[in-house]
Amino acid sequence: MKITWLGHSAFRLDTAKASILIDPFFTGNPAFAGLDAKESASGVTHILLTHGHGDHVGDTVRLAEETGATVLANADLAAWLGSRGVAKIEAGNTGGTIAFDGFSVTFTNALHSSAQITEDGVSHALGNANGLMLHIEGDASLLHMGDTDIFSDMKLIHELHQPDIGLVPIGDRFTMGGAVAALACQRFFDFKMAIPCHYGSFGIIDQTPEKFVLGMEGTRTRVITPAAGDSVDV
Repeated sequence: MKITWLGHSAFRLDTAKASILIDPFFTGNPAFAGLDAKESASGVTHILLTHGHGDHVGDTVRLAEETGATVLANADLAAWLGSRGVAKIEAGNTGGTIAFDGFSVTFTNALHSSAQITEDGVSHALGNANGLMLHIEGDASLLHMGDTDIFSDMKLIHELHQPDIGLVPIGDRFTMGGAVAALACQRFFDFKMAIPCHYGSFGIIDQTPEKFVLGMEGTRTRVITPAAGDSVDV
């Protein structure tokens, strides 16, 4: 599997049978500036969304139309995307699992909100925020935590799914900060690899992963901090 960080919480995963975008926030993402949107979405088969905020839904509607990718989202967000023209949608909700060819996705809990104020000025409630747990055939398992604070039931997520890789929000203000994220990883998970995200984009969140990296020193978890656009082979 190849994991590419596309800035903020956006990732691309290339597996043996699928090319997956998670939270494809390209347009308006300062950390994505200078990257090629067409190249980043080339050959994508699936788009997975953790929740309905604009910095996570991002370019989903356009990318789904251009690539023909199947979009996975919580039921409320999926219905809203359908009303905006997304044709291929798989809807689920917290605790549910959806199987695809070569991988499955389970909606895990996350402590966050999920809504959008659209161009008509109306706030649309878009279900609950989630993490996404991916079990990939013949490959490492991966948890994208979504946007969240620490919570004790993270221990149950680990017990149920034993994720090898964590994509961990660390930017503070809207999610847990780096020190708390490191505590969550140490107390509730046993990741082989952790990649921090949701930082270094907007100026009001942390600009570096230093607090998380420092907090993870001395653990068995390998912390990777790629630059936006860089890939990690697993």
